[in-house]
Amino acid sequence: MNYRHGYHAGNFADVFKHVIVTILLEKLGEKNKPFCYIDTHAGAGCYNLAASLAQKTREYCRGVSLVLNHWENLPREIVTYGNILKEVNVRFGMADPRGDNIAVLYPGSPLIGRYLLRKDDNMLLMELNGEEVAALKQLFKKDPQVAVHHYDGYLGLKAFLPPIKRRGLVLIDAPFENRDEFATILSSLNTALTRWPGGIYAIWYPLKIGNSSADFMRSLGRLNFPYLDYELIVKKRGIAQELIGCGMAIVNPPWLSKIVLNRALTWLEKILA
Repeated sequence: MNYRHGYHAGNFADVFKHVIVTILLEKLGEKNKPFCYIDTHAGAGCYNLAASLAQKTREYCRGVSLVLNHWENLPREIVTYGNILKEVNVRFGMADPRGDNIAVLYPGSPLIGRYLLRKDDNMLLMELNGEEVAALKQLFKKDPQVAVHHYDGYLGLKAFLPPIKRRGLVLIDAPFENRDEFATILSSLNTALTRWPGGIYAIWYPLKIGNSSADFMRSLGRLNFPYLDYELIVKKRGIAQELIGCGMAIVNPPWLSKIVLNRALTWLEKILA
């Protein structure tokens, strides 16, 4: 794996993805039964936006910074996401994000997930990049609710499913380095649904000039499981293969999650697009 998410931390795609993950985990937490959160491409877990990787691209300026500009007026569907941003920065002794409208630290999906675990819930993280795995293990050192594996996330969908806790969410957040990534996702998802048909699966994907998600959606529909699909487009024009937006398909969405997601993402679209 050559992909380093530090270049893109806190961008519009991160905000879109993490708001959705937060809402799905909150929905799971509404029932008094334990759940498992599984992240197939976990990354480093937390990113310093003042570091060289993030400063080279400054993509967070068109992502989390825009959300923080509206800190005092966040809709209730996004308040938990905003509070996690604040708590991460305060916990590690960084500036309060309300002070300068820039969160110095940006939590990845593993850290966001950890904030939403209850005492009987657990989290399973997979990552192939050795440096990212080391960062994850340091971040969750001696945490009995978190397991970190230096492992291929797609293989993990076969090796680790079904989890002991039969409720839960799987985030498939592939880097899309390979041309056949959609096909790999569909194949792995089909295996996962065979092993754990009751799990919730959130699949992030990029939208680029010259590429369409239509074939992926048609294939997803043929799996015969209920799903929602959301897309955020931040640019209407661009050069070939330029990222202009992203999407998230949610298989087996929790009860009534569509209402909350619609409200949250309608607001986000106004801020980020």
